[in-house]
Amino acid sequence: MIFTKKFCSALGEITLSERDGALILCHLGTDAIAKLTGEMRDTPVLMRAKEQLEEYLTGERQAFSLPLAPRGTPFQLQVWQALREIPYGETRTYGEIAARIGNPRACRAVGMANHHNPLLIIVPCHRVIGASGQLTGFGAGLAVKEKLLKLEENKRLPAAKLTSSAAK
Repeated sequence: MIFTKKFCSALGEITLSERDGALILCHLGTDAIAKLTGEMRDTPVLMRAKEQLEEYLTGERQAFSLPLAPRGTPFQLQVWQALREIPYGETRTYGEIAARIGNPRACRAVGMANHHNPLLIIVPCHRVIGASGQLTGFGAGLAVKEKLLKLEENKRLPAAKLTSSAAK
């Protein structure tokens, strides 16, 4: 069964969904993906996800520690895992992600995998930029992508503090 929680944030409405104790959706905006929306309930996973997102949006959290179970193709899952390895406050290009997963010519396919990322913010596709350094596509809009990148740039902790604070 799928359980869902919606809440208002500094970025607007966020919809979270879980299945079998793992997060499967983090969506920004009021046009939440209806096919995944399940019974509205405050489960422990959804409450923890809400709390961690709120901490992230205030700059108190740099890494998420949540059980995740996104559904996608093997290629998409590989890309999404590579996105989770991009450090807070840093960016990578589509080409760098393609090379990271061992398929350096798959830049466009990486872009499509980002487009289908069901766990916005938590799987940080906002940290992927164009080869020229320009901001490119983001499901919640480029203005939101820019806000997230600026938040991370402004709140990034010195390396010495990352171990204690990021593990929060």
